[in-house]
Amino acid sequence: MEEISWDDFAKVALMVGTVVRVEPFPEARRPAYKLWVDFGPDIGERKSSAQVTDLYRPDELVGRQIVGVVNLVSKQIGPFRSEFLLTGFYRPDGAVVMAVPERAVPNGARLG
Repeated sequence: MEEISWDDFAKVALMVGTVVRVEPFPEARRPAYKLWVDFGPDIGERKSSAQVTDLYRPDELVGRQIVGVVNLVSKQIGPFRSEFLLTGFYRPDGAVVMAVPERAVPNGARLG
């Protein structure tokens, strides 16, 4: 694994936001949802595609806090433009477990 400097790590904006809306994403190559997340007053609401369908239902996601990378260049995924990266960990079976704060924090709180 390549080491990075603290300055490199500091460039990654990992922030907490609350999921406000979830929709199916049938056009995605792999099963995914479309998520809209409120990252607080400075960032606002952003959307992303997330391959978390194995472990989470849409109704379980709305209202949950997640951790996202909010300063990546947006990416076109089929007909949908992804504006942040939802963070998570792959299990051996390929399912994604979301990285979430252990306790509630204000939307827009930054890891660091």
